[in-house]
Amino acid sequence: MAPAPAMRIRRIEVRDAEAVARAMATPIALSGTLQLPYPSASTWERRIGDLSKDDYMLVAEIDGDVVGNAGLHPAGGSPRRRHAAAIGMSVRDDWQRRGVGSALLGAIIDLAENWIGYTRLELTVYVDNAAALSLYRKFGFAVEGTLRDYALRDGSFVDAYAMARFAQPRPRSGGVAATTRDGES
Repeated sequence: MAPAPAMRIRRIEVRDAEAVARAMATPIALSGTLQLPYPSASTWERRIGDLSKDDYMLVAEIDGDVVGNAGLHPAGGSPRRRHAAAIGMSVRDDWQRRGVGSALLGAIIDLAENWIGYTRLELTVYVDNAAALSLYRKFGFAVEGTLRDYALRDGSFVDAYAMARFAQPRPRSGGVAATTRDGES
């Protein structure tokens, strides 16, 4: 049995636009997202180029081929929502159920919780997307509610779940304890 090819998770670049457009055009990936059919590389070039400094998109690359992507975006502009971010992701059809989604989601959660400080991660997922639901539950996401007739897909309205994950409290580093004026910690 041949060893599994090495997967590299990295920040998206404009040069990835064509590969992302191809991935989004695959039937399972398309039906699991809010994307429209017939994505173009130029549309994805604009989207990637227009990402703000607070938006993070990662890609999974295997043998130089982009096979999935995940995005982390602030949940809103209000200072009262600074603790929350929204996640979106997609894996090309021929790479589903092969660890790509787990690698991307793990990387996004690490970035969100350990480097940016988000404590609430949110996502929506269609209620009939069993593979995605299983993945999200594996990473600690829980259903918070059902969004009825959430989106039009292939001529029918479909429901989606609103899901969220809360960061676990992190231990403090072993730095020097702060002291008061009288020298007590």
